[in-house]
Amino acid sequence: MKNVIKMGLLAAALMVAGEGYAQTKKDTTLGQKIDKTATKVGNATAKAAKKVGHKTSELASKGAAAVSDKRYEGHWALTGELVYVDEHGKYFYVDKKGHRVFITKAQMRTTKP
Repeated sequence: MKNVIKMGLLAAALMVAGEGYAQTKKDTTLGQKIDKTATKVGNATAKAAKKVGHKTSELASKGAAAVSDKRYEGHWALTGELVYVDEHGKYFYVDKKGHRVFITKAQMRTTKP
């Protein structure tokens, strides 16, 4: 009877140990490796597309501001960007994402950074 209990405990221990190692399987198939690579490439492409979109928006906004708004000569924003005056007399600069950031005269610099 003792031998039967010992064999049962041994079998149970082997099954528990086998289940613990079942989760540490490495990716070995080509499909799994391609899937991981495609995910990395997709993420990199999305980041690059967002960066290009921000730069395009910035250039378009700066071009539109240069045409439709007046440049406030001798003044720069704290980030070193050019300051413009819109049709309502408000001061603004265009940030890296192409957004207009309105500022006051106290927030401007008179020397280029």
